[in-house]
Amino acid sequence: MAEERKVNPETIQKEVEEGMKAWTDQVQNQDAGKINKWEYADLADTDWPVMPLPTLWENAGLPGFDGVVCFRKTIQLNASDLNGDAVLSLGPIDDSDDTYMNGTKVGSTWEQYDKRRIYKIPKGLLHLGTNVIAVKVIDSGGGGGIWGEPKQMYLDLGTNRISLAGNWKYKVGIKTKAATKDAGGPNSFPTLLYNGMIYPIIPYAIKGVIWYQGENNASRAYQYRTLFPAMINDWRNNWGEGNFPFLFVQLANFMAARENPSESTWAELREAQTMTLSLPNTGMALAIDIGDATDIHPKNKQEVGKRLALCALNIAYGKDVIYSGPVYQSLKVEGDKAVIVFGNKGKGLVVHDKYGYVKGFAVAGEDKKFYWAKGEINGNKVIVQSDRVKNPVAVRYAWADNPDDADLYNEEGLPAVPFRTDQWNGITFGVK
Repeated sequence: MAEERKVNPETIQKEVEEGMKAWTDQVQNQDAGKINKWEYADLADTDWPVMPLPTLWENAGLPGFDGVVCFRKTIQLNASDLNGDAVLSLGPIDDSDDTYMNGTKVGSTWEQYDKRRIYKIPKGLLHLGTNVIAVKVIDSGGGGGIWGEPKQMYLDLGTNRISLAGNWKYKVGIKTKAATKDAGGPNSFPTLLYNGMIYPIIPYAIKGVIWYQGENNASRAYQYRTLFPAMINDWRNNWGEGNFPFLFVQLANFMAARENPSESTWAELREAQTMTLSLPNTGMALAIDIGDATDIHPKNKQEVGKRLALCALNIAYGKDVIYSGPVYQSLKVEGDKAVIVFGNKGKGLVVHDKYGYVKGFAVAGEDKKFYWAKGEINGNKVIVQSDRVKNPVAVRYAWADNPDDADLYNEEGLPAVPFRTDQWNGITFGVK
């Protein structure tokens, strides 16, 4: 058994400061991008891979990555673009950045993951023809990347605005462990919050629990499949009062909506939350339609409260109320159509779309490439079809960080639970 460690706040704070300094020195001095001057305009980057921005890089090929990544974008300017003042907007960057135009630093922001980067471009720095923007992104833990909305990424030239959303070249400068910047706080020590806030109240009676958490586990979503149910079982065992109600909120929609179907750490975390409903006396309130693309803490708590109340009325008090939106039951393929059967449909399935068809669905064939598909309600079923997939084998619904077009509900006004029919390994598979 590992030796018990006694916590001394002063010692821990000193360790935090020393650890953060060592981490900062590492990313500033061992970054290959800084050593090899990747911000230079004439750098040969033709062999660099591309990443569609904005997005967290965990969703675009770098799962579980902490460290430094350099992004580069080449744009073409004509003479009329050089007449006014120029402003570069990149949206929020998680966590820090050094930003260059044609090899000259134009801005830098440290440890502000949700702050929009808006930098003025000095006159004379832009020139006719080819111009190169380079952004060194430093991620100290959790999600990383240029993650805002497409409309936040642009170069404003006064009389012209050039969108910068889309493919950027990128290359890893250095991979690190997450920084220990918060190790002095209670969230950073296993069992500390539990021992300080939960264990002391275990002798008291309990009716149930409401739980709203999961964002920080998104990069390890497969792990959450075990971690979350284990915590619920542990609390129930320690209280010794049986399977008391445990209600939780599924992650809200967040970050920029993606143009095409893609993998998503947040979708995989939602899947882990849905799987936890296999435990008895659990209920899940959805927030998939009331989030905020630019705020990880969405403000519409009233609707969340209403949906949790419906769960409580049914699970804790035995009232005959509809407390869940439509839930996937089965898939049947008929030619080029995928027929999805739903439970928890209440009085019936409805679509919140003036044209009457269901959005938010994507289908894939054996090649595992997903394409958007149109859905049509037929009783308790939705018939899904895409012209680009003649032999569908898998269907996904609301499978994204921010599935802003998902519009399937029951008549009681509760949104359908995001799901996928495939069991292909996700991008957080095996991440600890």
